Amino acid sequence: MISAGWATERGERQKRRQLVQADFDQLARAGFTRTGVPESHGGVWRSIEESTGPVCDMLRVLAHGDSSVALVAAMHPSVLLVFGWLSVTEADGVYQAAWDEQREWAFGTAIEGHFWGTITSESGSGGDVSKTRSTAKLENGQYRMTGTKHFGSGSGMTSFMVTTAVPEGESGPESFFMDMRDVVMDGSGGVKLIAPWDGHGMTATQSHTIAFVDFPVTRRAWPNAGDQIRSVATASVQCMFTAVIVGIVEVAVRTAREQLSGKKDSLTPYEQVEWSQVEVEAWQIQQFYVGMLRAIEDPETRAFQSLLAKTAVAQVSESLLARLSKVIGGSAFSRHAPYGAWAQDVRALGFLRQPWGLAFDQIHDASWS
Repeated sequence: MISAGWATERGERQKRRQLVQADFDQLARAGFTRTGVPESHGGVWRSIEESTGPVCDMLRVLAHGDSSVALVAAMHPSVLLVFGWLSVTEADGVYQAAWDEQREWAFGTAIEGHFWGTITSESGSGGDVSKTRSTAKLENGQYRMTGTKHFGSGSGMTSFMVTTAVPEGESGPESFFMDMRDVVMDGSGGVKLIAPWDGHGMTATQSHTIAFVDFPVTRRAWPNAGDQIRSVATASVQCMFTAVIVGIVEVAVRTAREQLSGKKDSLTPYEQVEWSQVEVEAWQIQQFYVGMLRAIEDPETRAFQSLLAKTAVAQVSESLLARLSKVIGGSAFSRHAPYGAWAQDVRALGFLRQPWGLAFDQIHDASWS
């Protein structure tokens, strides 16, 4: 099993500050990229209701071995869902032929083993993609984007990335994708890496900040369909991000239990209480995870239910890792122990779409409607 092999290298992997191509090649050979392709096109995806759970469990298990790689891998089916190709088959009339052609092409890239990613977020937007300041100018039938983006998870590993920009002459943002194969990020080709990921929290996701200047991008074949596509795909994506954090919690608790088993009878009363709380919170996280996967079956409520569950897992996971580290003791934050890295890793969930501020805004608004 891939994850089990990675787990034997945990000490070295948690010290990494960058991704390794061999990991993604291994996942591609195992067929993971087909999670972003429907069965009708040679993949494994059936529907949001049928496939979210199995894909989430793949990601959960991958996180046992390498949480950073698992998170970047989660972006692949997530992006293809949110962009609409995997989640929506029927476009508005006049766009249907172009939509079908674009879907066929995208699925073909995934079948070939290419990973998809995203670089959509912008500083100052609070995670709201509708506030993008990037622009896309149409020249001789080719859009060219100018703007600065960050949280480009998987930069350098993903062959294609989706993004947003405001097309010239239009008032609102639109979705685009870009071909990142063989792109040198030194600015010479319109792409410049201006802030490498600093290795803090999900240490090796390469979630770089990149400046684009007149870089060629391709517009989604079904324009102005963002809201209706996102409403279909959001819940499934929330589950995939959450699955990675659940996997981290599982392996952290298991590792701590093995480490503490020999001295469980000598734990102080305080340590006993904290460990009991770890067990309670680990159980809660499992219930949240099972509940959000079950909620996928209801298209009317799944977006809200999944957001609640993701937010709850983000909160409780941070608490659990803090408690666990107190029981382990000061050595928990040694570079030779995995717990400090895991404590930072689980914090990432609160900053994944939707990030804390936007998440709570949406929870508040939805709770009254």
